[in-house]
Amino acid sequence: MGYLDSIDTSASGLTAQRLRMDTIANNMANVETTRVENGTGPYRRQVVVFEARDPKTSRSKFRTMLEGKTASHYTGVRVKEIKELQEDEAPFRKVYDPAHPDAGEDGYVNYPNVNIVEEMINMISSSRAYEANAKVIEASKSMAMRALDIGR
Repeated sequence: MGYLDSIDTSASGLTAQRLRMDTIANNMANVETTRVENGTGPYRRQVVVFEARDPKTSRSKFRTMLEGKTASHYTGVRVKEIKELQEDEAPFRKVYDPAHPDAGEDGYVNYPNVNIVEEMINMISSSRAYEANAKVIEASKSMAMRALDIGR
């Protein structure tokens, strides 16, 4: 795995973690949303699902041919999907508030299945993963520059 491969792998991690942070921020912004646009009830928490990136689809055939090999390992990560958690996976929060416009006949309002503490933990985790990937890119760049200096 060369310098460019490590940068490419880390760049895929940066992209994936950025989308994860955006999704977490969206969850936190909608923690009090009791009715979505289509009227199907409260906002549903979203999670980002990652999967290993297949090198056969992420690398050009020309590059593989030039290297004289075919990659048999996965390099990097990609977002497989952004999944809405259903009520059976994470139940809605029920709050008794009969004056609320979205209250049911029993006086309870369904609030989103978003837990702020859990979202903050996920945000910190995602932020640290983003920073780690950025440091790998920085280190790879530094190693490449040192290798060029040795050749002079």
